[in-house]
Amino acid sequence: MQAITYDEHALSLTDLPDPTPSDGEVLVEVAAAGVNNADLQQRQGNYPPPPGASEILGLEVSGTIRALGNGVSGWAVGDRVCALLAGGGYATHVVVPATQLLPVPDGVDLVEAAALPEAACTVYSNIGMLAGLRPGQTLLVHGGTGGMGSHAVLWAKALGATVIATSGGDRKVAASRALGADLVIDHRSEDFVACALDFTDGRGVDVVLDVVGPDYLARNLEVLAPNGHVAVIASGSGTEAPLPFGLLMRKRATISGTTLRARPLAEKAAIVEAVRYNVWPFVADGRVRPVVDAVLPLAEAGEAHRRMAAGEVIGKLLLQP
Repeated sequence: MQAITYDEHALSLTDLPDPTPSDGEVLVEVAAAGVNNADLQQRQGNYPPPPGASEILGLEVSGTIRALGNGVSGWAVGDRVCALLAGGGYATHVVVPATQLLPVPDGVDLVEAAALPEAACTVYSNIGMLAGLRPGQTLLVHGGTGGMGSHAVLWAKALGATVIATSGGDRKVAASRALGADLVIDHRSEDFVACALDFTDGRGVDVVLDVVGPDYLARNLEVLAPNGHVAVIASGSGTEAPLPFGLLMRKRATISGTTLRARPLAEKAAIVEAVRYNVWPFVADGRVRPVVDAVLPLAEAGEAHRRMAAGEVIGKLLLQP
Protein backbone atom coordinates (compact mmCIF):
# COMPACT_ATOMS: atom_id res chain seq x y z
CA MET A 1 0.00 0.00 0.00
CA GLN A 2 0.96 3.65 -0.05
CA ALA A 3 0.84 5.82 3.06
CA ILE A 4 2.03 9.17 4.31
CA THR A 5 5.09 9.06 6.53
CA TYR A 6 6.57 12.10 8.23
CA ASP A 7 9.43 13.64 10.13
CA GLU A 8 9.84 17.08 11.66
CA HIS A 9 10.37 18.59 8.21
CA ALA A 10 7.99 17.00 5.72
CA LEU A 11 5.23 14.57 4.87
CA SER A 12 6.02 12.00 2.17
CA LEU A 13 4.08 9.40 0.21
CA THR A 14 5.79 6.06 0.84
CA ASP A 15 5.32 2.42 -0.17
CA LEU A 16 4.67 0.20 2.85
CA PRO A 17 3.64 -3.45 3.35
CA ASP A 18 -0.04 -4.19 2.88
CA PRO A 19 -1.92 -4.56 6.19
CA THR A 20 -3.78 -7.76 7.07
CA PRO A 21 -6.86 -7.84 9.31
CA SER A 22 -6.54 -9.73 12.58
CA ASP A 23 -9.41 -11.34 14.48
CA GLY A 24 -12.31 -8.93 14.77
CA GLU A 25 -10.89 -6.52 12.18
CA VAL A 26 -11.67 -5.63 8.58
CA LEU A 27 -9.47 -4.36 5.78
CA VAL A 28 -10.78 -1.13 4.24
CA GLU A 29 -9.69 0.27 0.88
CA VAL A 30 -9.61 3.98 1.67
CA ALA A 31 -11.72 6.38 -0.38
CA ALA A 32 -10.72 9.37 1.74
CA ALA A 33 -9.17 10.23 5.10
CA GLY A 34 -10.21 13.10 7.33
CA VAL A 35 -7.62 15.63 8.50
CA ASN A 36 -7.84 16.66 12.15
CA ASN A 37 -5.89 18.99 14.41
CA ALA A 38 -4.80 15.88 16.31
CA ASP A 39 -2.74 14.92 13.25
CA LEU A 40 -0.83 18.19 13.47
CA GLN A 41 -0.32 17.64 17.19
CA GLN A 42 1.04 14.15 16.53
CA ARG A 43 3.57 15.52 14.05
CA GLN A 44 4.77 17.94 16.74
CA GLY A 45 5.18 15.13 19.26
CA ASN A 46 2.29 16.30 21.44
CA TYR A 47 -0.26 13.56 20.74
CA PRO A 48 1.39 10.18 20.26
CA PRO A 49 -0.67 7.16 19.18
CA PRO A 50 -1.75 4.82 21.97
CA PRO A 51 0.24 1.61 22.48
CA GLY A 52 -0.23 -0.81 19.60
CA ALA A 53 -1.79 1.74 17.25
CA SER A 54 -0.41 2.62 13.85
CA GLU A 55 2.17 5.40 13.71
CA ILE A 56 0.59 6.56 10.45
CA LEU A 57 -1.47 9.74 10.79
CA GLY A 58 -5.23 9.74 10.36
CA LEU A 59 -8.09 9.14 12.78
CA GLU A 60 -10.97 8.56 10.35
CA VAL A 61 -11.57 7.20 6.87
CA SER A 62 -14.28 6.20 4.48
CA GLY A 63 -14.00 3.39 1.98
CA THR A 64 -14.96 -0.14 0.98
CA ILE A 65 -14.43 -3.36 2.92
CA ARG A 66 -12.00 -5.62 1.03
CA ALA A 67 -11.39 -8.42 3.58
CA LEU A 68 -12.79 -9.70 6.88
CA GLY A 69 -10.80 -11.05 9.80
CA ASN A 70 -11.93 -14.08 11.77
CA GLY A 71 -14.98 -13.56 13.93
CA VAL A 72 -16.39 -10.58 12.07
CA SER A 73 -20.14 -10.66 11.55
CA GLY A 74 -22.65 -8.14 10.30
CA TRP A 75 -20.33 -6.82 7.58
CA ALA A 76 -19.47 -8.06 4.10
CA VAL A 77 -16.79 -7.48 1.50
CA GLY A 78 -17.95 -4.59 -0.68
CA ASP A 79 -19.80 -2.70 2.07
CA ARG A 80 -19.45 1.10 1.99
CA VAL A 81 -18.25 2.20 5.41
CA CYS A 82 -16.63 4.97 7.37
CA ALA A 83 -14.53 4.27 10.41
CA LEU A 84 -13.07 5.68 13.60
CA LEU A 85 -9.35 4.93 13.94
CA ALA A 86 -6.57 5.20 16.48
CA GLY A 87 -4.23 5.85 13.54
CA GLY A 88 -3.42 4.69 10.02
CA GLY A 89 -5.88 6.72 7.94
CA TYR A 90 -3.43 8.53 5.64
CA ALA A 91 -3.05 5.47 3.44
CA THR A 92 -4.60 3.51 0.60
CA HIS A 93 -5.62 0.69 2.95
CA VAL A 94 -6.18 0.39 6.70
CA VAL A 95 -7.30 -2.30 9.15
CA VAL A 96 -10.10 -1.33 11.52
CA PRO A 97 -11.83 -3.07 14.45
CA ALA A 98 -15.25 -4.02 13.10
CA THR A 99 -16.85 -2.39 16.14
CA GLN A 100 -15.57 0.99 14.93
CA LEU A 101 -17.30 0.86 11.56
CA LEU A 102 -20.37 2.85 10.52
CA PRO A 103 -22.34 2.24 7.32
CA VAL A 104 -22.39 5.03 4.75
CA PRO A 105 -26.09 5.72 4.13
CA ASP A 106 -27.49 5.75 0.61
CA GLY A 107 -27.26 9.25 -0.80
CA VAL A 108 -24.11 10.16 1.15
CA ASP A 109 -21.01 10.54 -1.01
CA LEU A 110 -18.44 7.90 -0.09
CA VAL A 111 -15.51 10.33 -0.16
CA GLU A 112 -17.31 13.01 1.87
CA ALA A 113 -18.33 10.42 4.48
CA ALA A 114 -14.72 10.51 5.75
CA ALA A 115 -15.60 13.83 7.40
CA LEU A 116 -18.07 12.19 9.77
CA PRO A 117 -16.67 9.55 12.18
CA GLU A 118 -14.29 11.55 14.38
CA ALA A 119 -16.64 14.52 14.69
CA ALA A 120 -19.76 12.43 15.21
CA CYS A 121 -18.18 10.25 17.90
CA THR A 122 -16.48 13.16 19.69
CA VAL A 123 -19.51 15.43 19.62
CA TYR A 124 -22.10 12.84 20.57
CA SER A 125 -20.03 11.27 23.34
CA ASN A 126 -19.60 14.71 24.90
CA ILE A 127 -22.80 16.69 24.38
CA GLY A 128 -25.13 13.72 23.96
CA MET A 129 -23.83 11.09 26.37
CA LEU A 130 -22.02 13.21 29.00
CA ALA A 131 -23.90 16.51 28.90
CA GLY A 132 -27.24 14.98 27.99
CA LEU A 133 -28.35 17.75 25.63
CA ARG A 134 -32.10 17.51 25.04
CA PRO A 135 -34.58 19.06 22.60
CA GLY A 136 -35.49 22.58 23.71
CA GLN A 137 -32.20 23.21 25.50
CA THR A 138 -29.53 25.67 24.36
CA LEU A 139 -26.03 24.70 23.21
CA LEU A 140 -23.10 27.09 22.86
CA VAL A 141 -20.50 25.83 20.37
CA HIS A 142 -17.08 27.47 20.33
CA GLY A 143 -15.45 27.23 16.93
CA GLY A 144 -18.74 26.80 15.12
CA THR A 145 -17.14 26.25 11.71
CA GLY A 146 -14.44 23.79 12.77
CA GLY A 147 -14.59 20.09 12.09
CA MET A 148 -16.19 19.41 15.48
CA GLY A 149 -18.14 22.64 15.73
CA SER A 150 -19.84 22.41 12.34
CA HIS A 151 -21.03 18.88 13.10
CA ALA A 152 -22.21 19.94 16.56
CA VAL A 153 -24.33 22.74 15.09
CA LEU A 154 -25.98 20.37 12.60
CA TRP A 155 -26.62 17.57 15.10
CA ALA A 156 -27.97 19.83 17.84
CA LYS A 157 -30.33 21.57 15.40
CA ALA A 158 -31.55 18.20 14.12
CA LEU A 159 -32.13 17.16 17.74
CA GLY A 160 -34.29 20.21 18.34
CA ALA A 161 -31.93 22.34 20.43
CA THR A 162 -31.26 26.06 20.11
CA VAL A 163 -27.67 26.66 18.98
CA ILE A 164 -25.36 29.60 19.61
CA ALA A 165 -22.02 29.48 17.81
CA THR A 166 -18.87 31.55 18.09
CA SER A 167 -16.78 32.12 14.96
CA GLY A 168 -14.02 34.50 13.90
CA GLY A 169 -14.43 36.93 11.00
CA ASP A 170 -17.14 37.61 8.44
CA ARG A 171 -16.49 34.51 6.33
CA LYS A 172 -16.80 32.08 9.23
CA VAL A 173 -19.72 33.93 10.79
CA ALA A 174 -21.59 33.59 7.51
CA ALA A 175 -20.71 29.91 7.33
CA SER A 176 -22.05 29.32 10.86
CA ARG A 177 -25.30 31.02 9.92
CA ALA A 178 -25.55 28.86 6.80
CA LEU A 179 -25.22 25.75 8.96
CA GLY A 180 -28.30 26.85 10.89
CA ALA A 181 -27.00 28.34 14.13
CA ASP A 182 -29.69 30.49 15.79
CA LEU A 183 -27.16 33.08 16.93
CA VAL A 184 -23.61 33.54 15.66
CA ILE A 185 -21.17 35.62 17.71
CA ASP A 186 -17.98 36.98 16.17
CA HIS A 187 -15.51 36.34 18.97
CA ARG A 188 -13.07 38.81 17.42
CA SER A 189 -15.37 41.78 18.00
CA GLU A 190 -18.12 40.64 20.39
CA ASP A 191 -18.30 39.37 23.97
CA PHE A 192 -19.83 35.91 23.78
CA VAL A 193 -20.93 35.98 27.41
CA ALA A 194 -22.88 39.23 27.04
CA CYS A 195 -24.35 38.22 23.67
CA ALA A 196 -25.45 34.77 24.82
CA LEU A 197 -26.95 36.04 28.06
CA ASP A 198 -28.85 38.70 26.16
CA PHE A 199 -30.10 36.12 23.64
CA THR A 200 -31.33 33.81 26.42
CA ASP A 201 -32.90 36.66 28.47
CA GLY A 202 -30.26 36.24 31.15
CA ARG A 203 -30.77 32.51 31.73
CA GLY A 204 -27.63 31.27 30.01
CA VAL A 205 -26.94 28.10 28.04
CA ASP A 206 -27.42 24.50 29.10
CA VAL A 207 -24.32 23.05 27.45
CA VAL A 208 -21.03 24.52 26.22
CA LEU A 209 -18.86 22.62 23.75
CA ASP A 210 -15.39 24.10 24.21
CA VAL A 211 -12.20 23.81 22.18
CA VAL A 212 -10.40 26.77 23.78
CA GLY A 213 -9.76 25.51 27.31
CA PRO A 214 -8.08 27.62 30.01
CA ASP A 215 -8.75 31.09 28.60
CA TYR A 216 -12.49 30.39 28.44
CA LEU A 217 -12.98 28.40 31.66
CA ALA A 218 -14.33 31.20 33.87
CA ARG A 219 -16.32 32.78 31.03
CA ASN A 220 -17.91 29.46 30.11
CA LEU A 221 -19.12 29.17 33.70
CA GLU A 222 -20.45 32.73 33.57
CA VAL A 223 -22.55 31.99 30.48
CA LEU A 224 -23.83 28.68 31.83
CA ALA A 225 -27.41 28.25 33.06
CA PRO A 226 -28.01 26.57 36.43
CA ASN A 227 -27.24 22.84 36.31
CA GLY A 228 -25.40 23.35 33.03
CA HIS A 229 -22.45 21.42 31.67
CA VAL A 230 -19.16 22.49 30.05
CA ALA A 231 -17.69 19.81 27.77
CA VAL A 232 -14.03 20.47 26.95
CA ILE A 233 -12.74 18.57 23.92
CA ALA A 234 -9.56 20.58 23.24
CA SER A 235 -7.39 23.11 25.05
CA GLY A 236 -6.08 25.43 22.38
CA SER A 237 -5.14 28.14 24.90
CA GLY A 238 -2.96 26.02 27.18
CA THR A 239 -3.16 23.40 29.89
CA GLU A 240 -3.83 25.19 33.19
CA ALA A 241 -6.29 27.73 34.57
CA PRO A 242 -7.65 28.70 38.01
CA LEU A 243 -11.08 27.24 38.70
CA PRO A 244 -13.64 29.70 40.17
CA PHE A 245 -15.17 27.29 42.67
CA GLY A 246 -17.74 29.77 43.94
CA LEU A 247 -19.20 30.24 40.47
CA LEU A 248 -19.02 26.51 39.77
CA MET A 249 -20.99 25.72 42.92
CA ARG A 250 -23.54 28.53 42.54
CA LYS A 251 -24.34 27.31 39.05
CA ARG A 252 -24.39 23.65 40.22
CA ALA A 253 -22.32 23.16 37.10
CA THR A 254 -20.38 20.17 35.84
CA ILE A 255 -17.25 20.19 33.68
CA SER A 256 -15.93 17.26 31.67
CA GLY A 257 -12.77 16.87 29.66
CA THR A 258 -12.24 14.00 27.25
CA THR A 259 -10.14 12.63 24.45
CA LEU A 260 -11.30 9.83 22.17
CA ARG A 261 -8.24 8.24 20.61
CA ALA A 262 -6.81 6.37 23.60
CA ARG A 263 -10.09 5.04 25.00
CA PRO A 264 -10.34 1.26 25.40
CA LEU A 265 -11.85 -0.60 22.45
CA ALA A 266 -14.99 -1.43 24.44
CA GLU A 267 -15.62 2.26 25.14
CA LYS A 268 -15.11 3.18 21.51
CA ALA A 269 -17.45 0.40 20.45
CA ALA A 270 -20.14 1.72 22.80
CA ILE A 271 -19.74 5.26 21.44
CA VAL A 272 -19.88 4.10 17.83
CA GLU A 273 -23.03 2.08 18.56
CA ALA A 274 -24.63 5.10 20.26
CA VAL A 275 -23.73 7.29 17.28
CA ARG A 276 -25.26 4.76 14.90
CA TYR A 277 -28.50 4.82 16.90
CA ASN A 278 -28.73 8.53 17.79
CA VAL A 279 -26.87 10.40 15.04
CA TRP A 280 -26.94 8.25 11.92
CA PRO A 281 -30.71 8.62 11.33
CA PHE A 282 -30.07 12.37 10.90
CA VAL A 283 -27.25 11.57 8.46
CA ALA A 284 -29.52 9.24 6.52
CA ASP A 285 -32.27 11.86 6.18
CA GLY A 286 -29.84 14.66 5.29
CA ARG A 287 -30.24 16.86 8.36
CA VAL A 288 -26.66 16.08 9.38
CA ARG A 289 -24.26 16.12 6.46
CA PRO A 290 -20.50 16.04 5.97
CA VAL A 291 -19.11 19.57 5.97
CA VAL A 292 -16.16 19.46 3.58
CA ASP A 293 -13.91 22.42 2.86
CA ALA A 294 -11.81 20.69 0.19
CA VAL A 295 -10.62 17.29 -1.02
CA LEU A 296 -6.87 17.10 -1.74
CA PRO A 297 -4.76 14.25 -3.13
CA LEU A 298 -3.14 12.11 -0.43
CA ALA A 299 0.28 13.26 -1.65
CA GLU A 300 -0.68 16.84 -0.70
CA ALA A 301 -1.07 16.06 3.01
CA GLY A 302 1.51 18.75 3.77
CA GLU A 303 -0.65 21.40 2.11
CA ALA A 304 -3.66 20.17 4.09
CA HIS A 305 -1.71 20.61 7.31
CA ARG A 306 -0.61 24.08 6.26
CA ARG A 307 -4.22 25.11 5.68
CA MET A 308 -5.28 23.64 9.02
CA ALA A 309 -2.51 25.44 10.89
CA ALA A 310 -3.42 28.72 9.19
CA GLY A 311 -7.04 28.48 10.34
CA GLU A 312 -8.35 28.60 6.78
CA VAL A 313 -10.65 25.58 6.97
CA ILE A 314 -14.43 25.45 7.33
CA GLY A 315 -15.52 21.95 8.25
CA LYS A 316 -13.08 19.23 7.23
CA LEU A 317 -10.24 18.77 4.79
CA LEU A 318 -10.10 15.33 3.21
CA LEU A 319 -7.23 13.44 1.60
CA GLN A 320 -8.04 11.14 -1.34
CA PRO A 321 -5.63 8.36 -2.39
